[in-house]
Amino acid sequence: MGLMTGSGPLGRQPAGRFNFEPPAPGWAVYLDPTPKRIRVVVGGETIADSSRAMIMQESGLQPAYYFPPEDVRTEFLERSDRQTHCPKKGDASYHTIRVGDHVVEAGAWYYPEPLEGALPIKDLISFYFHRMDRWLEEDEEIFGHPRDPYHRIDTLSTHRHIRVSLDGELLAETDNAVALFESNLPPRWYLRREDVRVALEDSESTTYCPYKGYASYFSPKLASGELGKDLVWYYPDPLLDATRVANLLCFFNERVDIELDGVMQERPESPWKHGAKGDAQNAPPAQTRG
Repeated sequence: MGLMTGSGPLGRQPAGRFNFEPPAPGWAVYLDPTPKRIRVVVGGETIADSSRAMIMQESGLQPAYYFPPEDVRTEFLERSDRQTHCPKKGDASYHTIRVGDHVVEAGAWYYPEPLEGALPIKDLISFYFHRMDRWLEEDEEIFGHPRDPYHRIDTLSTHRHIRVSLDGELLAETDNAVALFESNLPPRWYLRREDVRVALEDSESTTYCPYKGYASYFSPKLASGELGKDLVWYYPDPLLDATRVANLLCFFNERVDIELDGVMQERPESPWKHGAKGDAQNAPPAQTRG
């Protein structure tokens, strides 16, 4: 989530305060050079390859890579009639990408005459992340969206007493969990399977987090006879930053009642208050739940 999203300092609902007058919430744009080699592949061809790419941070949006035109194979780009207007950056023009029979209509854009405050992006080219075939940072493929360099994950052992319930029914209880703290997201409490007090039914749902990897889901069988649809998730093979929570189980804080050392926690407001979003096997969603 980093600087620009969720409750980040330049997001739409910042949680903290500056000692100076910041941009209006939701209106910050920040262009940052990245030292990574970034490549974009469409139709088996590498259409962009740059060690000089920029990463665009914009309030309320996930990061996007912008490329110098010299590092884009413009022979695969055709001018499109599509145009859009951004109140923070100006009028965008578009290119259609054509690699043999593979066509991505208006899949790339640039700002030929950006607004005064956005001048550094002039003529830089960006691509719709999910409409490209592959993205690589150095030699590793990335999914979901570009990773925010200001995003952080901390996983910490905790012996706080954690009690998870729903409508008065005890679902899990432990004094031996792993707490996961992630930039601008609710804290998450990862529990061992033996600390869950209800039966769990496998779910076919999967989602993807660019920072933690593919998540699988369980639906607890409640005393009422109903299933708590996708109420629990876990990472069977997490990415490096989340290895400590591999195969541990986490309940959506937004949909259950959690007590920490006997104190009931408020259910956080977040995009996941109604459960998992998207199916990573189809198109990895740019979502992170913690």
